[in-house]
Amino acid sequence: MINRIFTILVFVGVPLTVVASIMHWSSITMFVICSVTIIAISSFMGRATESLAIVSGPRIGGLLNATFGNAVELIISIFALQAGLIGVVLASLTGSVLGNLLLVGGLSFFLGGVKFKRQKFSIHDARHNSGLLVFAVIVAFVIPEIFSMSMNEEKTLQMSVGISIIMIVLYLAGLFFKLVTHRGVYVHDEPTLDGEHEEPEWSKKKALGILLLSTIAVAYVSENLVHTFEAVGEQFGWSELFIGVIIVAIVGNAAEHSSAILMAMKNKMDVAVEIAIGSTLQIAMFVAPVLVLISLFMPTAMPLVFTVPELVAMATAVLLTISVSNDGESNWFEGLTLLAAYLIMGIGFYLL
Repeated sequence: MINRIFTILVFVGVPLTVVASIMHWSSITMFVICSVTIIAISSFMGRATESLAIVSGPRIGGLLNATFGNAVELIISIFALQAGLIGVVLASLTGSVLGNLLLVGGLSFFLGGVKFKRQKFSIHDARHNSGLLVFAVIVAFVIPEIFSMSMNEEKTLQMSVGISIIMIVLYLAGLFFKLVTHRGVYVHDEPTLDGEHEEPEWSKKKALGILLLSTIAVAYVSENLVHTFEAVGEQFGWSELFIGVIIVAIVGNAAEHSSAILMAMKNKMDVAVEIAIGSTLQIAMFVAPVLVLISLFMPTAMPLVFTVPELVAMATAVLLTISVSNDGESNWFEGLTLLAAYLIMGIGFYLL
């Protein structure tokens, strides 16, 4: 039923976006149409990556889901950079980290925990991801902020480019470690799959074709969405920070939001955790550095320097996630704790 609704929304929303763009409809109307359409397209991307996950296994599946989910975020951010909305881009990266760790992780733990009293996932993956989370957010994001206080703009940008290259190299090395050199070395303590043979919804070829078409559609709709930000912000009294942290992050990450929660409710916590935490690592260690490098070819370059509220929120989200996930088990109360933290930060960003 939900899939049918999303299908209708895609086939109505994409043509409507074209018409609205040509006819110059109001920014509010355009914003609503584009946001709903992107979320609907993201559901197709989620279903396609879920089909690929069944064929490829939890690690590759989680990585694919995070990658194509983050493709939406990357596309929206590139258009925002082109429009000179650097504050929105940095805020959306913050929102992605908070959204994936606290909202997606929290909903996965909570809804999965309501259905199953105690859920398990790979403790080795959890600990490996913990180290990378500390590096990606606390080391690579906080340090540039502190050093940039004593630097001019040119030196800050040079430092950002250097850090970005290091982060991309480490991220790719981490994938090589998990998927090649140490693949299968850390076996799970208990199987998290329920033993049933699951058939993918779509064949590999069809799933890849749908992912490609969805990415093209998202690119077009995202460009139109970005042009509405300033007018919508003025109309509702939203700051650039709130639009980036909450609105863009939720719309841009809709695919992995739904996929991770569905996986948790099927007791496939390895995939759910891989999507939530894997997506955060990809945003912090790959998408953010890539955007810094892309911005060098844009009218205004973007240094990797966040505001103090953004850094404090991200660091807190990382430490809280590590503390509840490092034992390789989850329950509904841990999920509720993560959700409560997200709501507290949401209120703070709204009132800033």
